[in-house]
Order: sequence, then C-alpha cells, then structure tokens
Amino acid sequence: MLSVLCNDFFEFAVFYGLFIFPDPDRWMRAVAMDLARFIAEGYKCKRGLTTMSGHAQGGDPHHEDFQLKDTNPLLGEQWPKGAGGPARPTGGAGGGLAGWLGVDKPSSTYDLVEQMFFLYVRVVKAKDLPPNPITGAAMDPYVEVRLGNYKGTTRHFDRRANPEWDQVFAFSKSRVQSNVLEVFLKDRDMLGRDDYVGKVVFDLAEVPTRVPPDSPLAPQWYRLEERRGGKVRGELMLAVWIGTQADEAFPEAWHSDAAVVRGEGIASVRSKAYVSPKLWYLRVNVIEAQDVQPMHGGGRAPEVLVKAQVGHQILKTTVVAAPTLNPRWNEDLVFVVAEPFEEQLVLSVEDRVGPGKDDLLGRVALPLGIFEKRLDHRPFVQSRWFDLERFGVVPAAVEGGETRRELRFASRVHVRACLEGAYHVMDESTMYISDTRPTARQLWKPPVGVLEIGILGATGLQPMKTRDGRGATDAYCVAKYGQKWVRTRTMIGTANPTWNEQYTWEVFDPCTVITIGVFDNCHLGTNGSNGGGNGAPPRDARIGKIRIRLSTLETDRVYTHAYPLIALQKSGVKKMGELRLAVRFTCLSLINMLHLYTQPLLPKMHYLHPFTVTQLDALRYQAMGIVAARLGRAEPPLRREVVEYMLDVESHMWSMRRSKANFFRAVSLFSGAAAAARWFGDVCRWRNVATTALVHVLLLILVWYPELILPTVFLYMFLIGLWNYRRRPRHPPHMDTKMSWAEAAHPDELDEEFDTFPTSGQQHVVYMRYDRLRSVAGRIQTVVGDMATQGERLQALLSWRDPRATCLFVLFCLLAAVVLYVTPFKVVALVAGLYVLRHPRFRSRMPAVPSNFFRRLPSRADSML
Repeated sequence: MLSVLCNDFFEFAVFYGLFIFPDPDRWMRAVAMDLARFIAEGYKCKRGLTTMSGHAQGGDPHHEDFQLKDTNPLLGEQWPKGAGGPARPTGGAGGGLAGWLGVDKPSSTYDLVEQMFFLYVRVVKAKDLPPNPITGAAMDPYVEVRLGNYKGTTRHFDRRANPEWDQVFAFSKSRVQSNVLEVFLKDRDMLGRDDYVGKVVFDLAEVPTRVPPDSPLAPQWYRLEERRGGKVRGELMLAVWIGTQADEAFPEAWHSDAAVVRGEGIASVRSKAYVSPKLWYLRVNVIEAQDVQPMHGGGRAPEVLVKAQVGHQILKTTVVAAPTLNPRWNEDLVFVVAEPFEEQLVLSVEDRVGPGKDDLLGRVALPLGIFEKRLDHRPFVQSRWFDLERFGVVPAAVEGGETRRELRFASRVHVRACLEGAYHVMDESTMYISDTRPTARQLWKPPVGVLEIGILGATGLQPMKTRDGRGATDAYCVAKYGQKWVRTRTMIGTANPTWNEQYTWEVFDPCTVITIGVFDNCHLGTNGSNGGGNGAPPRDARIGKIRIRLSTLETDRVYTHAYPLIALQKSGVKKMGELRLAVRFTCLSLINMLHLYTQPLLPKMHYLHPFTVTQLDALRYQAMGIVAARLGRAEPPLRREVVEYMLDVESHMWSMRRSKANFFRAVSLFSGAAAAARWFGDVCRWRNVATTALVHVLLLILVWYPELILPTVFLYMFLIGLWNYRRRPRHPPHMDTKMSWAEAAHPDELDEEFDTFPTSGQQHVVYMRYDRLRSVAGRIQTVVGDMATQGERLQALLSWRDPRATCLFVLFCLLAAVVLYVTPFKVVALVAGLYVLRHPRFRSRMPAVPSNFFRRLPSRADSML
C-alpha cells in the first residue's frame, strides 16, 4: 500500500513537472538526467538546486555577481588628530581642512557607518535691516550661503525688516572648494538684479567642531559688512560648526549634494522616519433587522441583505428570502480600520429585486469611535439596535405643485460591533512578517533585542532615466521593520551613492524579517525623463530590495556585506547594483528570547478565533491599501508604489517561475529521505555484505533492548548538530537567483508574471495559456482522483462493500491478534526485520500479496459520471 501511495506521489510530481515545463521532452530529459540523479544520490539542498538549474544555465560564469560579498568599511572611526592645533590657512583650494580635523574628538554613537564631515550653517534671523534706498520701504530680504561653487539660499520675505528663517545648510567636506565661507544678505528685486546688502565671512580654520551628545551650538549676532570690509546697518544671527551625519540638524538641512533640486523637490530628498498607522480589525456581527418593508408591494416577499461599508471596503451578508419582515443573519463582517478613525461604518439594508439591482430600504452611518475596544475573547460585547433612515419622495404643498425629499424612519438593525485589539493586523506577507504584536499596546511584551542597521551606500547602480542626454540615477533607500519605516536622503546623479545613515529598531520577536529597498527618486522637479509618460504622474522606479531574517544573525556581531540588488524584468533577471550594509543584532534578554521559541508566532486570538485563509488574504490586501494611503499623506510622502513594493502586494499573483521554484524546493526536502531509502534498498538487496551484516547486528540490539531506540535517535541527531556546527552559515541569507528559478525563466513565463490583472495580453497568447492550464489541470485532476481512490480502498477494508475482501481481512485481523497476543513482541519485531532484510535469493519479482489484495479493493470511482 505504501508503495502505491509513493507511486501516486511520483506520478503527481511528473504531471506537475509537465505543467511547469511547457516542453514535455525537455521535462522528461530533466527528470531522467537531473531530478532522478538528484534524488538518488541524496544531494543537499544547495547542491541539488545547483544541479537542477545547471541544465538550463550551462554553468554561467557571471553567476558570482549575484553572490553576497564581504566588505571592510571603516566604521565608527575617531576624529583624526591635527598636527599641532588649528592654523589659519594661507590660501589654496584645500586650505581650512586642518581646522576641520584639528581636534581629537571621539565619534558619536553612530558606530555602524563611516563618518562623513559636514560644514553646518544655521541661518536664524536678522534685525535692524536698512530700508530699500529707492522706495524707502522695508526690503524683501533673503540670505545666500556660498562655499566655493556651491550656493544655497533661504526663502525670501516681502517687506520685512526683522525676518526669521531658521534654516540649516550642510556642505560636504569631500566637496570643499574654498577655505572661506561667505554669507550674503540680499534684497530681492522682481525686475532686475537682486541688491547686495551685506555679508559675513568665516575662515574655515576657525570653525568649531561638534558631535552629539554635545549641546547645540548657540547662534550669535554678526554685524554685516560691505564689500570693502566696512560695517553697514543690520545684523545676522548665525551658527557655524563642523559636524557629522549624527548631528540633529542633518535630516532637515539643505545639502550641497542636492543643490540642483528646486521647489517642492527639496522636501523629497531629505531623510525621514515614518510610522505605520495603528490598525484595528473591526468585527461587525449583523444579527437581525425589524420591520423591513419593501419599496414595491404586490405581495412579494423581500429578499433582504445588509451591506456594510467602511471607506472603500464593502462587505455583504447573505440574502434572506424567507417571507418575513424580521430577517435574521447572525453573520460576522470584518474590516480593517486605522487610527485616527476618519471613516464611518455605513450599514444599509437592501432588497434584491433583480440580478445586480438592489433597492435601498434604509441606512445608518456610525462613527467608529462609539465601538468598544476588546482586548480578549472573554469580554462579552453588548449588542445594540440602530434606527435606519431613508429618503422618500412625497408630494409638496398644493401651492408648489412639486415633489420634495423627506427623511423617513425605515426600520431597525440589530448589530454587535467591536474593535479587536488582541489580533495582529497583517499588512505584509506572512512569509516576510516583521511584527507579530497585537494592536493593543497593553498586550505588548518588553523587547528582547535591538536591531541596528548602517546603510552605508550602493555601488554600480544602473541608470534609471535620462537627464541632459545621459543616464542618471537619483537613489534613496527605504527600510521597513515593524511599524517603523525609514528613508535615507536622495543622492543626486550618482551611480555610487553614499548615505552612511544609521537607524535602530526595537525587536520583540527574533523570527521576523527586515526589508530594505532601493528606489530612484522621480519627484525632484529637475529636467529629465523620469517616468510617468502619457500624462501620467511619475513613479519612483524600483532598483531592488533585500530581506534579512533576524533569527539567522548571531547576537552582538557586526555583519558588513554588499548585497546584490536583483531585479526581475520581462527581459530576464538583471543585477542593478550592490547595497552595502552594516547590521548588528543585540540581545537584551537571552532568557526571554529563548522563551519566545516556545510561544506561538501570532497572538493567541489568531488561534482561539481564527480567520479563514480567504479572510486573511482580503484583510491583508485592505491593510496594505490603508498603510500606503496614510504614508502617502506624509510630508514628504512615502509613495504608494514604494510601499506596495516593500509590502509585496503582488506576492499572491500566479507565476510559473515561482511554481517551478517551489516545486524544486519541495523536491529538495525529500532528497535526504530518498537517499536513505536508496541506501536501505541496497542493504536489503545485500549490495554490500558488510553493511548488511552490521544492520542485522543493529537490528538484534534494538530488538532485545528497545529502550535504546529513542535515546539512540536523539543522540544521533545531537552528534549531527555538533558536526554541522563547524559548517554553519557565516553570512546572512540573500536573494538566490538559482533557487528562485529566475535565471532559467522562459520569456513567456516572465511575460505572464508581469501581466496585469485582469490580463492585458493578446488574444492568441491568452488562449494558449488557458489551453495549457486546462491540459495540466486535467493531469492534476487525474492524480488527485487516484489519491482519492487509494483512500477509499482503505475505507473499503471494513465497509463490506466487497464482502469477500472484507471477510478475508477480518479473519486475517483475528488471526494476527491471536498470534501477536501469544508471541512476544521482540520475536515479532525480529522476524519482521529479518524478513525485510532477507537475501535477494529469497525474494520474488512479482508484487507482494498485501499489494495485490489492496489493489483489488473497490472504490467510489465507479460511481463517477
């Protein structure tokens, strides 16, 4: 019987293989040459996948480009020592840098990034500015900060004698072209050239240094000077210092690296942190309605349903067609809502008068804040009655002669609704989940660790658009873990951006995943072909993303690697560059972390009152939409295309490539068992006499000392674990193109994967794919029917459907019970083991008697149409 099931499983594997390989000959060759050899020889998963992909890859030499690479960045370096103290420069483009670095100052807590030095200029305000010499009115002042060829300006004010700006400018040390910083105050002229008012000049050698946690540098008043050095009326409050990217002013500062960005694009290049909205499940239990009157009479019984709507989410109950005015449903409708609650729950009672046509019998709009927040399954939620209303058309007064709409009482609806706080609202794929905490903060447990990510930079990014006739990339990085999202600043026009920004997350469960993606900013307001097209708004282009599972990291170790950014396109898989990261996972409580491995992954409400798979998929999709909409309203926005890519919105869509990858993943799981079965078959056939003899000795020991079986098994696994420790993975996992079957994907498969839903493909292509699906579905249908047949044969053993077979089996059971009762178990086990290990001379090539008997049992396949 077991062999029959194994054969059916093999048939299923073959049919599934025919499905994922359009060419049957190619599949049979692959089975004969690769899959069979893979299973027979017991290759490990990694080697097995390499073997299976080898027939399609042909040993591609450039595959090393998709591998993880070690890096050696200078993390958390000290401020270098000067050669005897700061000195005033005498000239030259490189002057002034001795003053920048002439202090022995320890670095900040940013120890997972390479230090980058910036000249910060904070322009606070001005006072006592002179009036316009021509009009005599107050001037329109603004400030221009100039360092070499780099120039930044503040916003201007209309007719303001004491303006306040409070803006910060940051100039990168790597691009310093002067030893003098000049701050100009100018009067804006709408028609001609702006008028010069005064300036303040700083020698870079005299600028102080500051690194947090030092207190911010206090701004000072500086008297404005003429071009020739004389003093003029007016003062400017400034603060100038040398700092690093750890400075509090860094995220909001204007950066010289983004000097070409103008207007609204300035906000989109700054680094920001975002927090996902707090999501709740809203459970609405529709119990019943009263006094439901149909709009049209005629003695017709109303077919009543309740439609509930929250924002764009619409759910309906089943239709009650019973001839009653008080229908009952007692059905649960579950929605996803976010704080602050901006939408309302709209309940509508409708009458199904025809296909696709419903008459509104009454409705009520309820604010979400009136519903109780439940933190456990035990509290009973009180049900409530709500009056429904509808607008009716009634005749107006006699003198008017017109009709008017009047609000009427319609009926009542009985509802039990609550906000579920003990669930975790999933807004991402369960395979890459980054947070498992329930919604209610009262149910959170203390963190068990801290995750620190240093986003160092990227190398070799591909051009994503054209600017001035050349390829360009304006890259920024987004990281998502739990409810916290971070976005680095945008590096303009470089294929090798350097961010050197460090971020921290609290870790509440180590079995979670952090996702980091790289995008091209298409909202800078600069000239260039940067997306959109046909009048559509531009979209930030995907460059690539990586995932890191925290449970694969050793605690208190810094991982510095360059991760390949791999993009799957219609033309095939392509490496878009490399992302350099520094990662550290710090454990706060080892006991609590180990205790988590014994706990359920999700809050207990997911197991006490679980949702169906269909419900979870629909709720996850709604949660993704809410998160994308809320983050898109931030300033600067985290755009929908970025959020959807990070949350894997399209992960549920059909993909032939993923089907192949998952198939071979499943096959690789059985490689060890197949190798063990092959070895045991060789033992039973006495291929190696010494090995078979040792197995007989082991059988005798285990039969006479059965208490050693379980200790031996666990000791064997313990020794295997110790043996494998020296070969443990040294690097975090990364995107594997071979395992994903991305390098061998057929162009038609990729075209189908990137197709829209519903499809937008050509008619003949859709027909071809549909026919292929029907053909494969027929094969799978046959295999599933065969598996059902084997199960029905098991049931037929005692069902007397075949009276002679059941009689034989019952008599056999009686005889076996008597023999096993009078015979010691050790003797039975020894005889059974020796029978299985008997010499091939005593074996027959014909099927065994139990297999013959089982195949003759009846099934219900005879009753199928």
